[in-house]
Amino acid sequence: MTTNTPGVTEVTDADFATEVLGSGPPVLVKFTAEWCGPCRQLKPVLGALAEEEAGRLRIVEIDVDRNPGTTVRYGVLATPTLMVFRDGEPVKSLVGARPKRRLREELEDVLGP
Repeated sequence: MTTNTPGVTEVTDADFATEVLGSGPPVLVKFTAEWCGPCRQLKPVLGALAEEEAGRLRIVEIDVDRNPGTTVRYGVLATPTLMVFRDGEPVKSLVGARPKRRLREELEDVLGP
């Protein structure tokens, strides 16, 4: 596993079940692609969120082009797609880049106060 953004771990089809579905805290998965401009815009937002929510929220990213199995399994049709998993199940899905404040507001129901 590598990371391009501090606090954000890269996962693959091979380790998705262990790293995401088997995780204790909720996991925000960013479905991304190298060619995706809005995905690059989200990097600093997710890096800051990972730092601020360490222990409450884990953030990972998966490249849709290199990991088609997971991408198809969860019906991802656009990048970036942000999907939150809790207890091994997807509980929220958001499509598109957004500022940190808006993303935090959209995650309140998953993270709590």
